Amino acid sequence: MTPADAGTHRGPEPDGPWGRGETGFESFDRLWTPHRMAYITDAAPRDEGCPFCVMQGRPDEDTLIVARGDSVYVVLNLHPYNPGHLMVVTNRHVGALEDLTDDEAHELTAMTQQAVRVLKHVSGPAAFNVGLNLGSVAGGSLSDHLHQHVVPRWLGDSNYITVTGSTKVVPQLLAETRDLLAKAWGEVGPRQAGGS
Repeated sequence: MTPADAGTHRGPEPDGPWGRGETGFESFDRLWTPHRMAYITDAAPRDEGCPFCVMQGRPDEDTLIVARGDSVYVVLNLHPYNPGHLMVVTNRHVGALEDLTDDEAHELTAMTQQAVRVLKHVSGPAAFNVGLNLGSVAGGSLSDHLHQHVVPRWLGDSNYITVTGSTKVVPQLLAETRDLLAKAWGEVGPRQAGGS
């Protein structure tokens, strides 16, 4: 079976430290995702400027933007760690957390809370990873434009594919996930004072 025949195929047992021999690990499952090559090799055109800045001027459906606030917006990650992986992104091109205005910091937190509520409503994850990668050494691939990750987690998911060696399958087209979350965003209200 070739990668063109199916989205996932199991590769041969690897030799060396990643095989069974020295560490006891099973072989990696391989997910054929040729669309990621531009991201991996940085071959995607960058002449338009910062992608987080550029997408603000485009239609939400085309950019996977789920919701917009006054100083931040919420967008599906084009390369998700898990289904429903959202990012809360500042409208202003700023990379340092300490450089946010009080209003930006407040709305970043409020929209992150709303993202968690919406994901709980739509897909019922067991837990979340929420966080910022501040700087390229910390893992930020677009570290000059602040964005917070909201990653839904389920019991038995394998977290990051390259760390755990498991395959992550995204069971729904990103555009369909975006439509579902955008609809729920308007239905799921913010937390009321004294409520949960």
